[in-house]
Amino acid sequence: MSNEFRLAGGGRIDRGRPVRFRFDGRELQGYEGDTLASALLANGVHQVSTSIKFGRPRGITAAGPEEPNALVQVERPFPEPMLTATTVELRDGLEATGLPGQGRLATEPDPARYDAMHAHCEVLVVGAGPAGLAAALTAARSGARVILADADTEFGGSLLGADEQLDRAPAADWVARAVAELGSCEDVRMLSRTSVFGHYEDNYFVAVEHRGDAAHTRQRIWRIRARQVVLATGAHERPPVFAGNDRPGTMLAGSARTYLHRYGVLPGRRAVVFTTHDSAYAAAIDLHDAGVDIAAVVDVRDVAPAYWASLCVERGITIRAGATVVGTSGTDRITSVHLANVQSGGMMSVRQVVGCDLLLVSGGWNPAVHLHSQGRGALRYAEDVGALVPGGGGRGVRSAGAATGAFTTAECLRSGAEAGRDATRAAGYDAEIGPLPTAQNLPAPAGRTAWLLPSPADSAGATQFVDLARDVTVADIRKAIGAGMESVEHIKRYTTIGTAHDQGKTSGTNSTGIIAELLGRDFAAIGTTTFRAPYAPVAFAALAGRDRGDLYDPVRVTAMHDWHVEHSAPFENVGQWKRPWYYPLPGENMDTAVLRECHAVRSGVGMQDVSTLGKIDVQGPDAADFLDLVYTNKMSTLKLGRIRYGLMCTADGMVFDDGTVMRTGEQRYLISTTSGNAAGVLDWLEDWLQTEWTHLRVHLTSVTEHWATIALAGPRSREVLSRASDLDLDNESFPFMSWQDGIVAGRRARVCRISFSGELAFEINVPRWYGREVWEALYDVGEPFDITPYGTETMHVLRAEKGFPIVGQDTDGTVTPHDLGMSWVVSKKKADFLGKRSFSRADTTRADRKQLVGLLPHDDILVVPEGAQLVGTEALPAPPVPMLGHVTSSYRSAVLGKGFSLALLKGGRDRIGDTVYSPVGGRLVALEVTEPVFYDKEGARRDG
Repeated sequence: MSNEFRLAGGGRIDRGRPVRFRFDGRELQGYEGDTLASALLANGVHQVSTSIKFGRPRGITAAGPEEPNALVQVERPFPEPMLTATTVELRDGLEATGLPGQGRLATEPDPARYDAMHAHCEVLVVGAGPAGLAAALTAARSGARVILADADTEFGGSLLGADEQLDRAPAADWVARAVAELGSCEDVRMLSRTSVFGHYEDNYFVAVEHRGDAAHTRQRIWRIRARQVVLATGAHERPPVFAGNDRPGTMLAGSARTYLHRYGVLPGRRAVVFTTHDSAYAAAIDLHDAGVDIAAVVDVRDVAPAYWASLCVERGITIRAGATVVGTSGTDRITSVHLANVQSGGMMSVRQVVGCDLLLVSGGWNPAVHLHSQGRGALRYAEDVGALVPGGGGRGVRSAGAATGAFTTAECLRSGAEAGRDATRAAGYDAEIGPLPTAQNLPAPAGRTAWLLPSPADSAGATQFVDLARDVTVADIRKAIGAGMESVEHIKRYTTIGTAHDQGKTSGTNSTGIIAELLGRDFAAIGTTTFRAPYAPVAFAALAGRDRGDLYDPVRVTAMHDWHVEHSAPFENVGQWKRPWYYPLPGENMDTAVLRECHAVRSGVGMQDVSTLGKIDVQGPDAADFLDLVYTNKMSTLKLGRIRYGLMCTADGMVFDDGTVMRTGEQRYLISTTSGNAAGVLDWLEDWLQTEWTHLRVHLTSVTEHWATIALAGPRSREVLSRASDLDLDNESFPFMSWQDGIVAGRRARVCRISFSGELAFEINVPRWYGREVWEALYDVGEPFDITPYGTETMHVLRAEKGFPIVGQDTDGTVTPHDLGMSWVVSKKKADFLGKRSFSRADTTRADRKQLVGLLPHDDILVVPEGAQLVGTEALPAPPVPMLGHVTSSYRSAVLGKGFSLALLKGGRDRIGDTVYSPVGGRLVALEVTEPVFYDKEGARRDG
């Protein structure tokens, strides 16, 4: 076949640029400007796929994103599943296959790039049909920043698929002038091939632009913030529901008109037109004039519209008023239509079979209210339209054109211009409606709403398809109602109506109407399901954009990162941060390097980059009260210049984070968090401030990146710091858990006496841009003391030797402060704090809760793997084996000369001195349960 259904002229395709493609293994030809669907129809291909549940043949139903049937898998140039043939642009070398409602992912990497852009405008216009163009022109002429977005390859909307005239000239001429004027405006951005698929709060919209394989990026996500919005999203034609309505060759009447005028394609040779609405007559007239034999126009209404009836009479087209389609015949394609007259009470008479290869249908039009509803705009049922229309816009959002139920071109132009004027004025610009083109004076289309059509051969509705994409029939809806369901949301989930790729564009209104009729209720009383983003399918690759691989998550590095790289440090990922793991000398492995670093800190001095610790500035008159509520211990009594360790718990009493609190002013504090949880803590604190404690006058600011922080730890750390600082560092002048401002290495610094190693230690904080400078200065003055940089692995060993838990490693969301042996940090004096009430629950006071303990292997050489399970017997019993707990941290200690572990163990404190066992390497090894503090239990070393 080679374009046997293509007209010799007409359409907007480029006949000078033929395009070769393959579909289901067949070599075919189309033209530049075709979609895959139009090219298939031009070649006589109607069956494109099979249905998802029943495997019934399915063909092309629509001409746009509302297509429920024609799903294809593009194989070349790159495999893409679940695309509608109506939205796939034809390109040379394209290979595609039909899909049975399910696709398959590509097995090779996607070679394309995807990216994202942010844009702001005064007026966003969604849809570039007559209403959208009129709105955009009105706004653009005021000088406002305007974005015009439309999913189609070119602007014009319904005007491209009809033979209408504006100002007594082809409507396409006016479209071309409008597009040219918009293109000449400096502050207008025009986005074709761009589907706006999400509408969120404060006029935040998300769109996907299909830029093509030749572009630098195949697709681009647009994140648009608009002051005012005009939704000129048009309407989708609604198919009537009747027996056998799913055969290939059954097509929406308006779509057939689009294939004719836009692509120069005749979808068939002999057609029956079945309608409940005036708009189908235009398709019958246009197709007849193009050479299609219109066997009959079947209208369920008792009287055909006079204007259209006269045009049919002129052409000898038979009109069957008061009739309906009761069935169809055909295997791979429709071959005949079964008709019957409808009498009062639904009785059938005068049945007839009409041969055809095309059945055009129209049950009216559904305004595309998806984006309006996503933005929480109200909807109302319009009896005259037989569908839902906007009932009131959100703040700064207006609908126009067919999206409001205005279906003549003149109405669309006028409502679009008015919406554009009102939106522009609301954005603060002077706007007036300019001259609008004069449209043909056609009668406003009207119709009859008919949800359930009688069918003598299928009274249950088993072949009356409501949702073609999901193979859902009237019988399925009857079954759901028979099961006791009445809510449209419940029936949707029971039947899966509206959950496919098309999001119910052709089935949603029909399903609600049928439910209402079966329940004997008004449509308005039934309501509709929730419209959710995305309006049209969006590739995960587009949403990810360049945020994949190394760019999947931002990589954060400290001011000293390059120094760490130069000194051969491998890095550990801690949240988004790259932290030095250890610093191997030539010939050292990780174990050797860590033992050396541990020994240096315990016997001399070490330095660590701890800039990654979260830092949140807390300010306000109620800052102290706020901190008392979020920490388990009391912070309001903290004196200026002092530091206090604090623990945060969730409302259920489980440990959430820990860190220190510094009082830096009468109404100001600086709190620290764990590196990986800094953003989570800030978000959590803001949540409480903004939703529960709105009366508190407190402001939170993340200052993590503002500071570079260097820890000096070890018995000789005071000596090193004294060579670079003007501060008095003796214990009396600078006590533990205090801070002072001073000069370090010639730079202003905030120095803290804090220790996470148990040794004498200082933390030096300087502005980030001085971080490396101060680091290198301290390293230089520390050389006579053999100062040793150490990484996160050494830090973990040192803190574990002291029994300091790491939140997220030694806790798992089910651990209370009491389980950690930290009852001392839980205030008994405060009236309330997060988690307080939960500490009195029976479950949190059980004696057999898992508690933090230490473990020492009987075999000194052994280091038990982290995560190893713990049992209470020397031999494993038959499954299920009762587990007592698990190892949370495990290391080899330089100072202990052996391996040691921390663990969460049921009733752990009562088991100290006992032996438990753990499966390691295929055998059970014995472990002594100890206190979690292994080194310097008195804490004498912290003062040097």
